[in-house]
Amino acid sequence: MIRSMTGYGRCEAEERERKITVEMKSVNHRYLDVNIKMPKKLNCFEAAIRNELKKYIQRGKVDLFITYEDYTEANVCVKYNRALAAEYMEYLNQMAEDFSLENDVRVSALSRYPEIFTMEEQNLDEEKIWSLLEKAVQGAAAGFVDTRITEGAHLQEDLQEKLSGMLAHVAFIAQRSPQIVAEYRQKLEDKVKELLGDAKVDENRLLMEVTVFADRVCVDEEVVRLRSHIETTRDTLLQGGSVGRKLDFIAQEMNREANTILSKITDLEISNRAIELKTEIEKVREQIQNIE
Repeated sequence: MIRSMTGYGRCEAEERERKITVEMKSVNHRYLDVNIKMPKKLNCFEAAIRNELKKYIQRGKVDLFITYEDYTEANVCVKYNRALAAEYMEYLNQMAEDFSLENDVRVSALSRYPEIFTMEEQNLDEEKIWSLLEKAVQGAAAGFVDTRITEGAHLQEDLQEKLSGMLAHVAFIAQRSPQIVAEYRQKLEDKVKELLGDAKVDENRLLMEVTVFADRVCVDEEVVRLRSHIETTRDTLLQGGSVGRKLDFIAQEMNREANTILSKITDLEISNRAIELKTEIEKVREQIQNIE
């Protein structure tokens, strides 16, 4: 089955001391582009998170949001920066001397200066945290993939319907093409008779002109390739997997064949069908952009 590149997943993993929530969503992208937003304390797990996601996702721009809640009360301590406090006092004393002011700084005031006191976290138990984080990432990724599969089924149904419509246009072009050669021969013969009156028409010359015209407007090869591309697209959709790039390439080839038909044919009916065919191909390409 195919997967859409649009997806969403969320999972919470909780134990007695902590809870981790992972939320992820994605949109279309040519490659896999993962953007992770998480607390600084979890940065050491970024490489492991990315490796885990690669098991579930091949393409798409993925935004991952991680929140971490610690229920323990002794996970931080206060750190006093004595050297910085001394430097502050040195400059304050210098200011008092420079401007002949009384240095009235008290401990309570000095303690509020930036970085005098800082909160420092105790060492994390990385093994326990990763076990919980991995569980949350896997749960969110599994739900994320499920939404992609569901959306992919809708895409496949819509694409198969569009491909059937394209085959109908190609069948009309294949049926109509020989008729325009016969109509050209008749018009040419009528024109010659109109100009020459009762004179005998040179059948060899007429046949040569018709042959040149038929060769110029022949779209048999384009029709065969279009049918082949449409069937290949159908088979690829049924095979599933990460097929978005392959299908995009096939759609480009189909568009090229439709353009060639339009450049060769001057018949209004075929031209109209070729334009409708190009429109359907463009719709298919737009849908293919959503496939992983």
